[in-house]
Amino acid sequence: MGFEQNIATYFKFEERGATLNGELRAGLTTFLTMAYILLVNPAMLSVSGIPFDDALFATAIAAFVGCVVMGLWANLPFALAPGMGLNAYFTFAVVLGMGIDWRIALAAVFVEGIIFLIISIPQIGWRTRMINAIPKDLKIATGAGIGMFLAIIGLREMGWIQDDGATLVNLATTEGFGYDHGALISMVALLAIAVMMAKGVKGAIIYGILGASVYGWAVGAYDPYNDMINGGAGWACEWANRTAEGVPVITGDPAVDYTDPSCIESSAPAAIFGFVGLPDESLGAAFGAFGNISDNLADFMLVMIAFLFVDIFDTAGTLYSVGRQAGYVNEEDELQNSDEAFMSDAVATVIGAACGTSTTTTYIESAAGVEEGGKTGLTAVTVGVLMLSGLFLSDLFQAIPTFAAACALVMIGAMMMKQATEINWDDQDMVLPAFLTMVMMPFTYSIADGIAWGVISFVVIKLMGSITDREKLNDVSPIMWGVAIFMLMFYLGPGDQSTFGWLFNTIF
Repeated sequence: MGFEQNIATYFKFEERGATLNGELRAGLTTFLTMAYILLVNPAMLSVSGIPFDDALFATAIAAFVGCVVMGLWANLPFALAPGMGLNAYFTFAVVLGMGIDWRIALAAVFVEGIIFLIISIPQIGWRTRMINAIPKDLKIATGAGIGMFLAIIGLREMGWIQDDGATLVNLATTEGFGYDHGALISMVALLAIAVMMAKGVKGAIIYGILGASVYGWAVGAYDPYNDMINGGAGWACEWANRTAEGVPVITGDPAVDYTDPSCIESSAPAAIFGFVGLPDESLGAAFGAFGNISDNLADFMLVMIAFLFVDIFDTAGTLYSVGRQAGYVNEEDELQNSDEAFMSDAVATVIGAACGTSTTTTYIESAAGVEEGGKTGLTAVTVGVLMLSGLFLSDLFQAIPTFAAACALVMIGAMMMKQATEINWDDQDMVLPAFLTMVMMPFTYSIADGIAWGVISFVVIKLMGSITDREKLNDVSPIMWGVAIFMLMFYLGPGDQSTFGWLFNTIF
């Protein structure tokens, strides 16, 4: 039996109507649509204090492991990588918002991944039962809400929206937009990406990012997101001027020269190829952080549990959405090989956290490969191997301007909003929960808050409705009751503490 025949037999080509060339082509298509994560994830995690090269290494390795396990074990054409939205939650909500060191946050992701792996074991099956207990419309709303969350982050990084004391957010100042202004360049690139996608061009997002970057390098484009003096975040200046490595960003640090032109002017990389090597700081940092957890066990537990719930819902929403599109959801609304798929996700999360990246999850861009004809796990394996290319392009990725990479966030956010059309908006009991799930994510800058209040509001509406219609209680499973109560404990408690915080502070 030849090599090709062995592959065909292993991946069940005949049963699924697949071919070797078709699977490889589908894998390349999926890679081109999600390769932006090799640019965007390290850039975002570097804001939290993780060195760029370390985050790039971890991103490539986590994606490789996740895709290979998904392909070889679950035999599904779904690709994995560190999750957009989850990395934003890690950076902006946990590290910058809560002031938790990135090493502790990685430890929380590692523990969450272990728990995730255990509850996904078929003999236990907790994760599958939990996912199946959640109403379909809430799962769909989760995906759409993450899309909105990515969009607001992307527009902020493109330089198109900024904070406003009167209206919270507003259109950024557009006076003086010239050929070398990052906001204008990024909008042109975003529109170009949309046109290319409408024309069916594979890899449109990558082409748009690279086009904006090359032009930005050529004209020394102004990067509005990194100009703190004029309302930007100033992350590039923070890290260009820090003397202590691995220290979380402190916006407004007096030791930082925010007027340094190198902070806000785009410049081409000194070289295209550059091997990242093993991480200097992040590899194994999660393990070293366990010794410091006892100093703030309550915060660690809160973050770990939040990551766990976000990971469960985010992965479930994505797998469910792509699985439906690929025809892997049965009449009972259950995903084929769901236990294996969930465990693949969990394994990748554990490996990624050990290397230095936030939670790894299944990508909605897998739908591109499915549309191209991907039917088996060979599609996922192909994506995983191609993801290793990130290990050799460090210099190129580091030079990508923030405004150029941000185009991907807005475009992916727009694509994820498609799911909102599948929500049953005629179900009056579901209108508010689905809506809150979606809008609370961008409005609170937290995926966890959106998920929590979607579940809580659903259970409360059903409970109140049961006063006149006892049958409504049958719509809430015991698992949903437990999840709602569990999530309420994050928000309610004595004084200014949550119930979780109060319990942990009391016990420990």
